[in-house]
Amino acid sequence: MAHLAPKLPVMTLAAGRRHTVAIRSDGTVAAAGDNRCGQCDVGEWQGIIAVAAGNVHMATNTGNSHTVGLKEDGTAVAAGWNRHGQCDVGGWRDLVAVAAGWRCTIGVRADGTVVAAGRNRDGECEVGDWRGIVAAAAGDWHTVGLKADGTVVATGNNQFRQCEVRRWRDIAAVSAGYLHTVGLKSDGTAVAAGANSHGQCDVIAWRGIRLPADSFPAG
Repeated sequence: MAHLAPKLPVMTLAAGRRHTVAIRSDGTVAAAGDNRCGQCDVGEWQGIIAVAAGNVHMATNTGNSHTVGLKEDGTAVAAGWNRHGQCDVGGWRDLVAVAAGWRCTIGVRADGTVVAAGRNRDGECEVGDWRGIVAAAAGDWHTVGLKADGTVVATGNNQFRQCEVRRWRDIAAVSAGYLHTVGLKSDGTAVAAGANSHGQCDVIAWRGIRLPADSFPAG
């Protein structure tokens, strides 16, 4: 039986390490928290349908972050820390989803291709040959893509095997943490790969996890 592309919820709320952003009903954006890099300077944004907040590496000498907004016309806007060009998204078009990592930004196009901006020291932005992508997630040093057929691809730092997702099947949603990756299967179970020093990958016994299509009442 053919795998149906997942129906993904629109992300109207996002949290970074020290800031929070949310979309108002009129398409403007509210922000609160640390604004040392301008990550909360979203007051002029309009027509926003999804937001993402950059992850923040836990080292004591960091804390810089950025915010990304997906507009209803398929373009993107970004604010905040831009040392690595992670906010240089002004030329992106035909987007259906965005994700923000520590120093990178990912955009999924309507045709299933993916664009990336920012730090690429570990290959986290090497997504140019990806096809059939319907959603993406960005960790600190790795990027994950969910394909329409329910399989998953990943690129970037793989020190803790957080990119070992090629055997995953029937995946309906993905998320990326600092050094681990999590997938939600269409049967409501979960899989994980990567660092597990705090038990963050101990999800094998989970059952009945709500699928993205169930996140909101049918309209």
